Amino acid sequence: MTSGDPWFVEAFRSEYVDVYTHRDLSASRREAEYLRAQSLEAPVLDLCCGFGRHTLAMRELGLDAFGIDLSAELLRHARELPNAQVLAGRLARGDARDLPLGDASCGAVVVLFSSFGYFGDDGDQRVLREIERVLCAGGRVVLDLMNAERVQATLVPHSRAERAGWSIEEQRRLVQGGRHVVKDVKLTRGDGAVRTWREDVRLYSPREIEALLADAGLPLIRIDGDFDGRAWTAESPRLIVHAGKRMTPSSSG
Repeated sequence: MTSGDPWFVEAFRSEYVDVYTHRDLSASRREAEYLRAQSLEAPVLDLCCGFGRHTLAMRELGLDAFGIDLSAELLRHARELPNAQVLAGRLARGDARDLPLGDASCGAVVVLFSSFGYFGDDGDQRVLREIERVLCAGGRVVLDLMNAERVQATLVPHSRAERAGWSIEEQRRLVQGGRHVVKDVKLTRGDGAVRTWREDVRLYSPREIEALLADAGLPLIRIDGDFDGRAWTAESPRLIVHAGKRMTPSSSG
Protein backbone atom coordinates (compact mmCIF):
# COMPACT_ATOMS: atom_id res chain seq x y z
CA MET A 1 0.00 0.00 0.00
CA THR A 2 0.98 3.64 -0.41
CA SER A 3 0.70 6.26 2.32
CA GLY A 4 -0.65 9.08 0.19
CA ASP A 5 2.61 11.02 0.62
CA PRO A 6 4.42 12.45 -2.43
CA TRP A 7 6.61 9.88 -4.15
CA PHE A 8 9.80 11.57 -3.00
CA VAL A 9 8.65 10.93 0.57
CA GLU A 10 7.34 7.40 -0.01
CA ALA A 11 10.41 6.21 -1.93
CA PHE A 12 12.97 7.19 0.69
CA ARG A 13 11.78 5.33 3.74
CA SER A 14 13.89 3.00 5.84
CA GLU A 15 13.73 0.06 3.40
CA TYR A 16 15.65 2.10 0.82
CA VAL A 17 18.97 1.36 2.54
CA ASP A 18 18.42 -2.41 2.44
CA VAL A 19 16.81 -2.63 -0.99
CA TYR A 20 19.32 -0.45 -2.85
CA THR A 21 22.49 -1.92 -1.38
CA HIS A 22 24.66 -0.84 -4.36
CA ARG A 23 24.34 2.77 -3.17
CA ASP A 24 27.09 2.15 -0.67
CA LEU A 25 29.92 3.89 1.13
CA SER A 26 32.69 2.55 -1.12
CA ALA A 27 31.15 4.25 -4.16
CA SER A 28 30.65 7.42 -2.13
CA ARG A 29 34.32 7.49 -1.20
CA ARG A 30 35.36 7.31 -4.87
CA GLU A 31 32.96 10.12 -5.72
CA ALA A 32 34.17 12.20 -2.77
CA GLU A 33 37.72 12.02 -4.17
CA TYR A 34 36.41 13.69 -7.31
CA LEU A 35 34.72 16.39 -5.25
CA ARG A 36 37.86 17.03 -3.22
CA ALA A 37 39.75 17.66 -6.47
CA GLN A 38 37.33 20.50 -7.32
CA SER A 39 38.77 22.76 -4.57
CA LEU A 40 35.33 23.48 -3.15
CA GLU A 41 35.17 26.22 -0.55
CA ALA A 42 33.87 25.32 2.91
CA PRO A 43 31.41 24.65 4.29
CA VAL A 44 30.08 22.18 1.71
CA LEU A 45 26.35 21.41 1.83
CA ASP A 46 25.49 17.87 0.73
CA LEU A 47 21.90 18.61 -0.27
CA CYS A 48 19.47 15.66 -0.38
CA CYS A 49 22.12 13.66 1.46
CA GLY A 50 20.01 10.58 2.23
CA PHE A 51 21.66 8.62 5.01
CA GLY A 52 24.81 10.72 4.76
CA ARG A 53 27.14 8.44 2.86
CA HIS A 54 28.65 11.22 0.73
CA THR A 55 28.76 13.62 3.69
CA LEU A 56 30.74 11.03 5.63
CA ALA A 57 33.09 10.31 2.72
CA MET A 58 33.81 14.00 2.22
CA ARG A 59 34.47 14.53 5.92
CA GLU A 60 36.86 11.57 5.94
CA LEU A 61 38.84 13.41 3.25
CA GLY A 62 38.98 16.58 5.31
CA LEU A 63 36.17 18.52 3.64
CA ASP A 64 34.03 20.57 6.02
CA ALA A 65 30.78 18.99 4.82
CA PHE A 66 27.31 18.76 6.31
CA GLY A 67 24.10 17.24 4.99
CA ILE A 68 20.40 18.05 4.74
CA ASP A 69 17.66 15.65 3.68
CA LEU A 70 13.86 15.53 3.84
CA SER A 71 13.70 11.89 5.02
CA ALA A 72 13.95 11.50 8.78
CA GLU A 73 14.01 7.72 8.30
CA LEU A 74 17.11 7.83 6.10
CA LEU A 75 18.84 10.33 8.36
CA ARG A 76 18.40 7.91 11.28
CA HIS A 77 20.30 5.26 9.29
CA ALA A 78 23.42 7.43 9.33
CA ARG A 79 24.31 6.11 12.79
CA GLU A 80 24.74 2.64 11.24
CA LEU A 81 27.51 3.74 8.85
CA PRO A 82 31.10 2.76 9.56
CA ASN A 83 32.94 5.69 11.13
CA ALA A 84 29.58 7.34 11.79
CA GLN A 85 31.05 9.45 14.58
CA VAL A 86 32.40 11.92 12.00
CA LEU A 87 28.78 12.81 11.21
CA ALA A 88 27.89 13.82 14.77
CA GLY A 89 25.99 17.08 14.60
CA ARG A 90 26.49 17.34 10.84
CA LEU A 91 23.13 16.11 9.48
CA ALA A 92 19.75 17.83 9.63
CA ARG A 93 16.27 17.46 8.23
CA GLY A 94 15.09 20.06 5.74
CA ASP A 95 13.34 20.66 2.42
CA ALA A 96 15.53 21.61 -0.56
CA ARG A 97 12.85 24.11 -1.64
CA ASP A 98 13.05 26.01 1.64
CA LEU A 99 16.47 25.48 3.22
CA PRO A 100 16.88 26.14 6.94
CA LEU A 101 20.07 28.12 6.31
CA GLY A 102 21.08 31.75 6.24
CA ASP A 103 21.97 33.70 3.14
CA ALA A 104 25.54 33.20 1.86
CA SER A 105 26.20 30.53 4.50
CA CYS A 106 27.79 27.87 2.24
CA GLY A 107 30.97 27.81 0.20
CA ALA A 108 29.65 25.04 -2.03
CA VAL A 109 26.55 22.89 -2.55
CA VAL A 110 26.59 19.39 -4.02
CA VAL A 111 23.46 17.50 -5.12
CA LEU A 112 24.42 13.91 -5.84
CA PHE A 113 23.02 10.66 -7.20
CA SER A 114 20.17 12.00 -9.33
CA SER A 115 18.61 13.90 -6.42
CA PHE A 116 17.45 16.78 -8.63
CA GLY A 117 14.38 16.90 -10.87
CA TYR A 118 11.75 15.79 -8.34
CA PHE A 119 9.46 18.81 -7.99
CA GLY A 120 8.37 19.82 -11.49
CA ASP A 121 9.98 22.66 -13.44
CA ASP A 122 8.82 25.36 -11.02
CA GLY A 123 9.85 23.36 -7.97
CA ASP A 124 13.23 22.53 -9.45
CA GLN A 125 13.79 26.21 -10.17
CA ARG A 126 12.89 26.96 -6.55
CA VAL A 127 15.58 24.50 -5.41
CA LEU A 128 18.19 26.27 -7.55
CA ARG A 129 17.14 29.67 -6.24
CA GLU A 130 17.56 28.38 -2.69
CA ILE A 131 21.01 27.07 -3.59
CA GLU A 132 21.92 30.48 -5.01
CA ARG A 133 20.63 32.16 -1.86
CA VAL A 134 22.71 30.06 0.54
CA LEU A 135 25.89 30.18 -1.55
CA CYS A 136 28.48 32.82 -0.80
CA ALA A 137 29.75 34.98 -3.65
CA GLY A 138 32.01 32.88 -5.84
CA GLY A 139 30.58 29.65 -4.38
CA ARG A 140 30.16 26.52 -6.48
CA VAL A 141 27.33 24.06 -7.06
CA VAL A 142 27.81 20.53 -8.41
CA LEU A 143 24.73 18.70 -9.72
CA ASP A 144 25.12 14.97 -10.43
CA LEU A 145 22.28 14.17 -12.85
CA MET A 146 21.19 11.30 -15.02
CA ASN A 147 22.44 11.72 -18.58
CA ALA A 148 19.13 12.20 -20.40
CA GLU A 149 20.41 11.04 -23.78
CA ARG A 150 21.87 7.85 -22.36
CA VAL A 151 18.70 7.08 -20.36
CA GLN A 152 16.53 7.68 -23.39
CA ALA A 153 18.67 5.31 -25.47
CA THR A 154 19.15 2.50 -22.95
CA LEU A 155 16.10 2.48 -20.65
CA VAL A 156 15.27 -1.01 -19.31
CA PRO A 157 11.45 -1.22 -19.25
CA HIS A 158 11.13 -3.95 -16.61
CA SER A 159 13.30 -5.63 -14.00
CA ARG A 160 12.98 -7.94 -10.99
CA ALA A 161 15.43 -8.59 -8.17
CA GLU A 162 15.63 -10.12 -4.69
CA ARG A 163 17.42 -8.18 -1.97
CA ALA A 164 17.39 -8.23 1.83
CA GLY A 165 14.22 -10.30 2.02
CA TRP A 166 12.34 -8.12 -0.47
CA SER A 167 11.21 -8.89 -4.01
CA ILE A 168 11.66 -5.73 -6.09
CA GLU A 169 9.77 -5.19 -9.33
CA GLU A 170 10.41 -2.01 -11.31
CA GLN A 171 8.70 -0.85 -14.50
CA ARG A 172 10.12 2.18 -16.32
CA ARG A 173 8.92 4.36 -19.17
CA LEU A 174 9.63 7.74 -20.73
CA VAL A 175 6.85 10.32 -20.86
CA GLN A 176 6.38 13.93 -21.99
CA GLY A 177 8.54 13.49 -25.04
CA GLY A 178 11.29 11.74 -23.13
CA ARG A 179 11.72 14.63 -20.67
CA HIS A 180 10.56 12.54 -17.68
CA VAL A 181 11.41 9.01 -16.64
CA VAL A 182 8.64 7.35 -14.63
CA LYS A 183 9.29 4.25 -12.54
CA ASP A 184 6.64 2.12 -10.84
CA VAL A 185 8.14 0.26 -7.90
CA LYS A 186 6.62 -2.71 -6.06
CA LEU A 187 8.32 -4.10 -2.97
CA THR A 188 7.02 -7.43 -1.65
CA ARG A 189 8.36 -8.73 1.65
CA GLY A 190 8.62 -12.42 2.49
CA ASP A 191 5.57 -12.21 4.76
CA GLY A 192 3.49 -10.80 1.91
CA ALA A 193 3.61 -7.13 2.91
CA VAL A 194 3.64 -4.86 -0.14
CA ARG A 195 4.73 -1.26 -0.73
CA THR A 196 4.27 0.53 -4.05
CA TRP A 197 4.99 3.98 -5.37
CA ARG A 198 5.58 5.84 -8.65
CA GLU A 199 8.69 7.94 -9.19
CA ASP A 200 8.72 10.78 -11.69
CA VAL A 201 12.09 12.42 -12.35
CA ARG A 202 12.71 15.22 -14.82
CA LEU A 203 15.55 14.54 -17.26
CA TYR A 204 17.49 17.67 -18.18
CA SER A 205 19.60 18.08 -21.30
CA PRO A 206 22.79 20.14 -20.95
CA ARG A 207 21.10 23.07 -22.67
CA GLU A 208 18.03 22.89 -20.41
CA ILE A 209 19.97 22.70 -17.16
CA GLU A 210 22.27 25.53 -18.28
CA ALA A 211 19.23 27.75 -18.90
CA LEU A 212 17.66 26.81 -15.57
CA LEU A 213 20.88 27.56 -13.72
CA ALA A 214 21.37 30.87 -15.48
CA ASP A 215 17.86 31.94 -14.56
CA ALA A 216 18.68 31.20 -10.91
CA GLY A 217 21.86 33.29 -11.05
CA LEU A 218 24.21 30.32 -11.31
CA PRO A 219 26.07 30.47 -14.63
CA LEU A 220 27.43 27.22 -16.01
CA ILE A 221 31.16 26.52 -15.64
CA ARG A 222 31.47 23.08 -17.26
CA ILE A 223 29.89 19.63 -17.58
CA ASP A 224 31.69 16.33 -16.90
CA GLY A 225 30.51 12.91 -18.02
CA ASP A 226 31.42 10.94 -14.88
CA PHE A 227 33.30 11.06 -11.60
CA ASP A 228 36.58 10.42 -13.38
CA GLY A 229 36.40 13.91 -14.92
CA ARG A 230 35.87 12.75 -18.51
CA ALA A 231 34.25 15.17 -20.94
CA TRP A 232 30.50 14.78 -21.34
CA THR A 233 29.06 13.02 -24.40
CA ALA A 234 25.65 11.57 -25.19
CA GLU A 235 26.97 8.17 -24.07
CA SER A 236 28.47 9.33 -20.76
CA PRO A 237 27.37 7.53 -17.57
CA ARG A 238 26.44 10.79 -15.82
CA LEU A 239 25.77 14.49 -16.40
CA ILE A 240 27.85 16.28 -13.75
CA VAL A 241 27.15 19.99 -13.92
CA HIS A 242 29.43 22.62 -12.38
CA ALA A 243 28.05 26.13 -11.91
CA GLY A 244 28.86 29.07 -9.68
CA LYS A 245 27.55 32.18 -8.04
CA ARG A 246 29.11 35.34 -9.39
CA MET A 247 31.52 37.29 -7.25
CA THR A 248 30.07 40.43 -5.72
CA PRO A 249 31.36 43.44 -7.65
CA SER A 250 33.88 45.36 -5.60
CA SER A 251 32.72 48.74 -4.42
CA SER A 252 34.51 51.87 -5.54
CA GLY A 253 35.26 54.63 -3.09
